[in-house]
Amino acid sequence: MKRLTATLALWAGITACAQAAEPITLGLNYPRTGPYKEEGLAQMRGALLAIDELNAKGGVLGRPVRLESRDTASRPEKAVKNVNSLADQGAAMLFGGASSAVAIAAGQQARERGLLYFGTLTYSNDTTGKDGQRYLFRECNNAWMSARALGQYLSKTQPDSRYFYVTADYTWGLTTESSLRQTTGSTDTAQHPGVKVPFPRARQRDFQEALQQAAQSQAQVLVLVLFGEDLVDAMRIADSLGLTGKLQIVAPNLTQAMVEQAGPLLMQGVIGTEPWTWRVPEREDSAAGQAFVEQFSQRFGVYPSSSAASAYSIVSQWADAAKRANSLDSEALIKALEGHRYRLLKGEQQWRAFDHQNVQSVYVVKVKPRNEVMKDRLKQDYFDIVHQLDGEQAAPSLAEWQAERRAAGKPTTLQ
Repeated sequence: MKRLTATLALWAGITACAQAAEPITLGLNYPRTGPYKEEGLAQMRGALLAIDELNAKGGVLGRPVRLESRDTASRPEKAVKNVNSLADQGAAMLFGGASSAVAIAAGQQARERGLLYFGTLTYSNDTTGKDGQRYLFRECNNAWMSARALGQYLSKTQPDSRYFYVTADYTWGLTTESSLRQTTGSTDTAQHPGVKVPFPRARQRDFQEALQQAAQSQAQVLVLVLFGEDLVDAMRIADSLGLTGKLQIVAPNLTQAMVEQAGPLLMQGVIGTEPWTWRVPEREDSAAGQAFVEQFSQRFGVYPSSSAASAYSIVSQWADAAKRANSLDSEALIKALEGHRYRLLKGEQQWRAFDHQNVQSVYVVKVKPRNEVMKDRLKQDYFDIVHQLDGEQAAPSLAEWQAERRAAGKPTTLQ
């Protein structure tokens, strides 16, 4: 009993010291407003849960952790200003984003301030490809990884089909469409036409005109390279034109929030990819992942999405690297992260050294019928995982990455 009392007193003393120490500030640069705001909310929740868990264990390097946040509204110029503001506030690390243009611009500015930037939802190939740099790490998969997984699945389920693409006109949309055209054999734009729509600030008329062209085409597969509220708006218009019952709709990067906003009845049968769903931890026997799902759903009344899981994982991995390096210095953290393999919310993942891409499994998902969704206690069991591709098979190889860098006139090592 005396030993237990002494242990408890020692732990209380350590905790008190951590609380008295100067906090470490993490800067979340995320969309609180704009078309991707639901993904932003999920990131905030995931980050807060991770920080609370760290502080309950005494913080990082004996110091408590706190979160400071700024709204990007999914605009790169605002994200850059936010980086400077957060750096001036003393942030030790920056993360966030649901737009690749935001992540790339913010990451470049973070490098100028000597800070690491972790991209959450940034699927453009460019993030860790031609625009990759030493101070930028990407937690989610890239467009090519999604396209390889989708290409395998669609080649079996939609052989010899004609495609029509509606694409957000910025780095994520463009690299996603290009990658998927390659993996589905739909590179011939005469046979498989497409339309670009503005991003940000696309109007209803933009989606209406694009989808009317899709309706007049001979396509069997409609690819909506859109995200967040833009995808939701386009799905409603597609439904009004009768396309949801006529064509197989593919949304290359799906999230729980998109299905929630549009409703499972409208989204039923849509195919896309996810780097994580709340069903994955059970599927891959991840105790930590299952605990995360339980704690998140108890606290917020919803299941965690891939957006939430990404932010949670970034905070956890940054803290783990800081402990292993015994430092908050960016260069020390880069060394601790590069090549590091770990298991957290799913199977094995790795921070790849040569491009700072997180290599992990990619899941092709299909939205379940509404009656199946409604059987779940939270009515959020949206996805069937219909195909899985291992990260090593999905990710671009070193040779492919170097070729991409050379084509862009960039050095073949991160600078």
